[in-house]
Amino acid sequence: MDTSSRIELLRAVPLFGGLERAGLEAVADAAREQTAAKGETLFEQGDEATHGHVLGWGHVRLDQVTADGQNIVLRHMGPGDMIGFVAVLRRMPFPATPVALEDSQTLSWSAPRFGELMATYPAIARNAIDVVGGRIEELQQRLQEVATQRVEQRIAATLLRLANQTGRRVEDGIEIPFPLSRQDLAEMTATTLHTVSRTLSAWDHDGIVESRRSSHLVIRQPHRLVQIAGQA
Repeated sequence: MDTSSRIELLRAVPLFGGLERAGLEAVADAAREQTAAKGETLFEQGDEATHGHVLGWGHVRLDQVTADGQNIVLRHMGPGDMIGFVAVLRRMPFPATPVALEDSQTLSWSAPRFGELMATYPAIARNAIDVVGGRIEELQQRLQEVATQRVEQRIAATLLRLANQTGRRVEDGIEIPFPLSRQDLAEMTATTLHTVSRTLSAWDHDGIVESRRSSHLVIRQPHRLVQIAGQA
């Protein structure tokens, strides 16, 4: 990835919002590239947070294993998403493992180098506060959904969140542009595989979504999901 491509990527990353061209060039030049083949991990849960990453291309699933061995899918990430920065900023071990869903590449910065960039460009430090706050708000929203909503509402809300974060417009709706298994969706919504399968099959029958196992999920009627999620 050349410097111009790096800069165009970084322009869309909230952490670097407000930087002038010179600042973006400095951030781009300080980055190193890291690739991960499909199925590989960028780092492991519990590792020391030595580097923060921005996804250049590909898609990544963030997995967390609980104390009793249960796997939880925290989120899916696409190009421009930040990976591991909250742990770097808080100087804590990585709380989850990013798994490449397809061949992927990131730009990364070591924790010391990122600290130097924040000192040189205070806008990055200000943006970091918003980034951490945004992640906390998202987790609070998901906890509230689990505590107060019916399963169908949680599944609808999760699909809408994925569509907002990474979805792309296609001819017949909004496509989730990475493989999203029903098990992934069950882990993201604190329910069972059977319940997710039954719900998606019903929505598929009603034309709300198209959830063929061999392809990406397409939301054909977003307004219906908004209604089911209680967001209308």
